[in-house]
Amino acid sequence: MAGVVTIRRAERRDAAELAILVDLSSHGLASWLWYGAVLGGTAQTALEHGRNQMRDDDDRAGWKNAGLAQLDGEIAGVVIGHAVEPSFADEEAPHPVFEPILTLQQQAIGHWFIDSVGVYQHHRGCGIGRQLVDYELARAAGRPVSLITESDNDVALGLYKSCGFEEIARQPSVPIDDNKKNHDWVLLTRSAT
Repeated sequence: MAGVVTIRRAERRDAAELAILVDLSSHGLASWLWYGAVLGGTAQTALEHGRNQMRDDDDRAGWKNAGLAQLDGEIAGVVIGHAVEPSFADEEAPHPVFEPILTLQQQAIGHWFIDSVGVYQHHRGCGIGRQLVDYELARAAGRPVSLITESDNDVALGLYKSCGFEEIARQPSVPIDDNKKNHDWVLLTRSAT
């Protein structure tokens, strides 16, 4: 039987665990991006760069906006959320792979945005993902809440739709390489409550 799940605010010292969970939630897309720092000579590994990014006080998708789920004292999952400020309209994608994601995010200006939801595989099926989403819905303080996921991620789509999210728009993904399967990025929004 599963123990009690608690959710707490992340701390800077959680940065390494955050990097792993963000990479997990992005199905490796984050570490693919972070690997650019290795190629550029500013990091030895992609996860080192991800850890440094998660430690950054000014990164909107970093530790200051993260919540961690714990189960029996072990970190089990992460959620990261933040407001999408009007200045986001001027953002540029760091790589063409991110252009469709950015296009969808720019439709959520003024919303609370759930940037990442990730749960370690051995902790899935215990309701942790739903608790993490509920945590961010509470942080949204009545604003509309949006998030983006892959069209072929049936588990995530089912969770988000059961939490009251509705599909708003889609953009075809830009594959990282020839071996990546094609999918759409899906913008889901839950109305202000």
